[in-house]
Amino acid sequence: MKDERILIRGGHVIDPASDVSAVLDVLIEDGKIAAVGEGLSAEGARVINAAGRVVAPGFIDMHCHLRDPGLEYKEDIISGTRAAARGGFTGVCCMPNTKPVNDSAAVTRYIIEKAETKGSGVHVYPVGAVSKGLEGVEMAEIGRMRAAGIVAISDDGRPVTNSNLMRLAMQYADHFGIFIMSHSEDRNLVGDGVMNEGYMSTKLGLPGITRAAEEVMVARDILVAEAEGKRIHLCHLSTRGGVQLVREAKARGVRVTAETTPHYIGATDAWVEGYDSRCRVNPPLREEEDRLACIQGLVDGTLDAIATDHAPHHEDEKRVEFHIAASGISGFETAFCVSYTELVKKGYMTLERLIALMSTQPAKLLGVSGGSLAVGAPADVVILDPEKEVTVDASAFKSKGHNTPFDGRTYTGAVCATLVGGRVIDEEGL
Repeated sequence: MKDERILIRGGHVIDPASDVSAVLDVLIEDGKIAAVGEGLSAEGARVINAAGRVVAPGFIDMHCHLRDPGLEYKEDIISGTRAAARGGFTGVCCMPNTKPVNDSAAVTRYIIEKAETKGSGVHVYPVGAVSKGLEGVEMAEIGRMRAAGIVAISDDGRPVTNSNLMRLAMQYADHFGIFIMSHSEDRNLVGDGVMNEGYMSTKLGLPGITRAAEEVMVARDILVAEAEGKRIHLCHLSTRGGVQLVREAKARGVRVTAETTPHYIGATDAWVEGYDSRCRVNPPLREEEDRLACIQGLVDGTLDAIATDHAPHHEDEKRVEFHIAASGISGFETAFCVSYTELVKKGYMTLERLIALMSTQPAKLLGVSGGSLAVGAPADVVILDPEKEVTVDASAFKSKGHNTPFDGRTYTGAVCATLVGGRVIDEEGL
């Protein structure tokens, strides 16, 4: 079937990759950006009126959980990619803690093939396991998974505690042109903790998790990467100490990159008041100083990307006592409004910078297509309404997981439409 010819007319085009920020038309032909300019001809094209809206390269999520294969009662590739499209994402990296674990080429191929045949159209980039079964003992078949299509490796959810295994995995990953995405956590320091250790955990009588549980492993990962001269990407940083460690490492020339998430810049452990299990997440929501440190890290370039850590769960796993609730927040459909409200509306950064953090920089880090509206680039596009108020309604999520502490709260910034390869895959906001 021939791709539709589309003219997106009169939007504020923001393309950090090309340093473009102006009111322009965008013409899409044969799945690619054909032209960007003023007064482009609409002959034979479907016209999307983007006046008063922003046209940007589609978001790319470096860190999500699609739960498929094996945990489809929480989420599957079909529902997950629909939710991603609703959130403005044109590409997502799915973590390997599935059932079976994505530690082999067979599971990698399954994910890619299901995404291509049954998904919404969003690009799905599998992340393979560092170790077989995520057990942290024997290295997974990294080369075969890479040949099958993985873009990185991670034991996400189960930190690689064996430092020599981490060192060897860095060497193997580098050989195959990929890198490790580390879940930096010392589980011995976590103990039986269920929320951030501090005033609020004491007030609620819940066992706390010290910041050191994250920061000790951030330091370990940085030191191993520095010794080996290899890349390391640190997932979902949440503490001021972790951000500072990355800042200092970058100043030394360590090949470290890092991400944080909308919930670490948009919520704190104070939200746990009332034992709200929707706030149970790993790492836990931290204090206000940590939230502000994560924001500063995004502002000054210490942190390289915003990722969702989209972690859907069945309602029965979240609507229970706080200490036994599953950890995770469904993040695709709130990522832009929370990030825009907290970062742009509050004056910390420009919209151009936010789009770079959610699109251009993740594409560059991963080495995947997207993140640009340059002529000839794939037409992976998001249309945004930055001034539209959005009241989060988790019951209306495309995701199977409705677990979010943002439910019922009002933010600014809406996703209007998402296009992948020149095809409109979501237009509920138009």
